Amino acid sequence: MGKETVDDLVKFMLPYSDSVKASAIWLREFVWELYPESNELIYDNYNAVAFGWSTSDRAGDVFCSIAVCSDHVNFGFNRGIDFPDPEKLLIGNGTLYRYLQIRKKEDFPEAYIKQLLEYAYENSISRLKPAKTITQGQTIVKSISAVKKRPGGAIRH
Repeated sequence: MGKETVDDLVKFMLPYSDSVKASAIWLREFVWELYPESNELIYDNYNAVAFGWSTSDRAGDVFCSIAVCSDHVNFGFNRGIDFPDPEKLLIGNGTLYRYLQIRKKEDFPEAYIKQLLEYAYENSISRLKPAKTITQGQTIVKSISAVKKRPGGAIRH
């Protein structure tokens, strides 16, 4: 299971608008093309579908992520506070996470984000703890919430 494994993700995103789904899938392809050796971890959470790329199979090693929201997609860096953002495009007030809100593909500063992804990936590699087994290039569904708050109201699975 790897980049081609989209069935679960597509199912999780069914309640979202076509434009939001298209942005999320486009961003997914963008990251997979740059980091095919990474693992995609998918979380079908209560309030959003989130998926990120990790240098292992652990959430703590995720270097970038996508959160699918009702009218936009957040493209973020789990340790975005750890590297420079010279154009000051990333938002967020938490202690670690920084992100961009993307409403349409044209809003995405592709060249700039490629630079930030390099920082984020190297930061993740430098923090990587030795693992017994290395998993690479996989799509892994990590959690599915039983009750969800999605566009159009709460949905129970």
